[in-house]
Amino acid sequence: MSDRGSRRPPSPVTLRRLERASGSLATRAVARMDDELPWFRTMPADQRSWVMLVAQAGIASLVEWCRSPDRPPRLTGEVFGAAPRELARVVPLKHTVDLVRVTVEVMDDFVDTVAESGDADALRLAVLQFSREVAFATAHVYATFAESRGAWDARLEALLVDALVRGERPEELSGRASALGWAATSPVTVLVGATPPEGDAHGAARRAARQLRSEVLVGVHADQLVVVLGGSVDLEAVAERVSDEFGPGPVVMGPVVDSLGRAGDSAAAALAGLRAARAWP
Repeated sequence: MSDRGSRRPPSPVTLRRLERASGSLATRAVARMDDELPWFRTMPADQRSWVMLVAQAGIASLVEWCRSPDRPPRLTGEVFGAAPRELARVVPLKHTVDLVRVTVEVMDDFVDTVAESGDADALRLAVLQFSREVAFATAHVYATFAESRGAWDARLEALLVDALVRGERPEELSGRASALGWAATSPVTVLVGATPPEGDAHGAARRAARQLRSEVLVGVHADQLVVVLGGSVDLEAVAERVSDEFGPGPVVMGPVVDSLGRAGDSAAAALAGLRAARAWP
């Protein structure tokens, strides 16, 4: 039998006191985060307010869980649903673990204040058990976010490469690329060639480029694989290595340009060269 089922929950009086104190506890938790976590002090005010909302929602969820101990806590919706998804983007998992730890410590310190006589141990145990549930839920939230972020990044990358080939405005290209972590300013070039019939062409080209410390964007235009390379001092060497990951037939490297905003020129030249190469008898 689990600890949750074999030990009595805190009394209704204790839970009402804890519920009434949730706002004060969340405020105390945020104040301690400010004291103990240097990175927290640098967070913008709106993100700090999200953290307080999550802390308050966590305490409310603890109370409901204690009232219905046989019901698994619905932490993903009840607790983490209190904050925008952007919070997972700006606060890494290791920092979120610190936030949970501090909040649990504050709640543990406050147990004797809110628990009625003889109820402190039951409440302290409930806080401990609930913190374990929160730890698992936190890992799940970040795993789900990473999965959805990966799918979103893949879609954004495909749109970016397609826009580049179609010659969209340079400022739009740069903004979209920065969202994908593109840090290179120059030089930049574009490779085009056949998409390999089997395997993960995107992943193989990306790994090959990054092994040589090059920025890389990968997409497909019509039936051509398009690879954008940037930031390396020897783009020709990177291009030679990455060209091994294309399908059968010629691979054409466009002219080196000085920024991603001009990569459309490199792509246009490479595509023209590829058409000419394929037409050669």
